[in-house]
Amino acid sequence: MSSVFSRRAILAGAVAVFGSSIAAAEDNDLVSRVGRTLKRLDAPPPDPPKVSPSLPIATEGQYFDPKLLPPLVSPVDFPVPRVSPSIIPIRYRAQMVEFTGPELPESVVVDPENRFLYHVVAHGEARRYGVGVGRAGFAWSGDAVVGMKRRWPRWVPPRQMVDRDPNARRWVNGQPGGPENPLGARALYLFADGKDTLYRIHGTNEPRSIGKAVSSGCIRMLNEDVAELFDVVDVGTKVIVRGAGETDAAG
Repeated sequence: MSSVFSRRAILAGAVAVFGSSIAAAEDNDLVSRVGRTLKRLDAPPPDPPKVSPSLPIATEGQYFDPKLLPPLVSPVDFPVPRVSPSIIPIRYRAQMVEFTGPELPESVVVDPENRFLYHVVAHGEARRYGVGVGRAGFAWSGDAVVGMKRRWPRWVPPRQMVDRDPNARRWVNGQPGGPENPLGARALYLFADGKDTLYRIHGTNEPRSIGKAVSSGCIRMLNEDVAELFDVVDVGTKVIVRGAGETDAAG
């Protein structure tokens, strides 16, 4: 009988030791996992994804995956809300003015330096709009024509902007047209000698930028103003973009 109790005691002891070993191993594993989790929480956030130089480069000097581009225009023709006039200085509100320039009626004259755009409606008379001007707005001047018009167009950020701006990098493959799109409600695309100048006259979702030099973009207008211009300007309309130092020939 004593030998039976001895064997039982030995077996119970072995089980206790084995169970203790398992519990210790589980505790050690739990501590290890908690340590790894805390280490991950303390680690700095990962760098934003870099744009691969292997992405195809479009003819406009941009990079994107053509298969991922959104539609050219939004399938929804959103309403164009009017902004409160109180946030736009009087001189930059749409108004009829005397026009003494040599440009013919129906032409569009862009004066980036003075932050104005004129639609010449008759000899000596023009509809003047205030505009905001980005760096690209000063990059080109000369004679062009409206080569394309689009409602609520998509936006594909230039590659230089993608390189420096995390928000633009988010839209490397294009942002669908709509109220949040930086091209706004309408866009006029200027062509010269049959080629896209990359110069745009477009709307904006930042109305307080009208009359100012802003960080990026070409010529931006209030959405309500560019929608008005869009409706009265045809493809093929002549556009004159004045260079630096050229005299403002209007009231």
